Amino acid sequence: MRRFERLEQIRRLDPARDALEIYRLSSAYEFPWDYTRALELALYRTYAVPSIGRLLAGTAELTDRTQRRYDDTTLLLDTVVEHGFDSDEGRTAIRRINQMHRSYDIGDDDMRYVLCTFVVMPKRWIDAYGWRRLSRHETVASAVYYRTLGRHMGIKDVPETYEEFEDCLDTYEESHFAWDPGACRVSDATLGLMASWYPRPLAPLLRLTTLSLLDDPLLKAFRYEPPSDTARTLVRRAVRARGRLVRLMPPRRAPHFARQNWEIKSYPNGYRIADLGTRPVPGVRGCPVRPSGTSTARASSEES
Repeated sequence: MRRFERLEQIRRLDPARDALEIYRLSSAYEFPWDYTRALELALYRTYAVPSIGRLLAGTAELTDRTQRRYDDTTLLLDTVVEHGFDSDEGRTAIRRINQMHRSYDIGDDDMRYVLCTFVVMPKRWIDAYGWRRLSRHETVASAVYYRTLGRHMGIKDVPETYEEFEDCLDTYEESHFAWDPGACRVSDATLGLMASWYPRPLAPLLRLTTLSLLDDPLLKAFRYEPPSDTARTLVRRAVRARGRLVRLMPPRRAPHFARQNWEIKSYPNGYRIADLGTRPVPGVRGCPVRPSGTSTARASSEES
């Protein structure tokens, strides 16, 4: 297979009618590592909105059971990508997501913003660090895919186009990003989780690396000291160099879904989709979502 053959396949598809297939080809074949990193960053950004970060802190799921919540969010979202909206597995995953969200008092504006991060952050990441830029077909298909997911989740007034998703995200962040102590605890726990995947002596370097990939409004919202210009330049050049190296490699012949990521740790013996996710915490009305989009254990995804 030639390096750009799958992109040619994507361009032969209709980005509206074949949105799921295009999104699956893009995320599981062309950019699996990049989508994982971008979706991690997407949900991480949401903590900087105090109404989201404060409620996440209130559940204690992201501070006390960070790995489990990371795994569950990743696996539920990944199930829909792998199996589709109309499959038994996909319906079970969406039902579980909706059951969690209905148990908490989450505004439509916050839900819409989270959905926007899923659309916008992968394109921005891949355009900056991927082995090629995201094509227009992939961009349109991503917007259609998440608009469909938003409809299944009952989110109102979901944007229609990528440009509308992007404008919604930028406008919401500009008016809502702010400091919140609970949100900062969730952020610290997430950074700690990511560092825990590697040998302990590397933890300070990994934290610096992650912070170097964040933009100034996000750093300001968490009151993190910005890394030096030198650190930012070195880290970003290294990630771009990875993309250039991937471009020289043979194209992936088999899909790599998020459930196959080594960062997923919670289910070494497999899992049931219907058992994933949080259950309501008495007296807490917050959202139990947690950093998504990244990893997976080699677990079975059979339905209950």
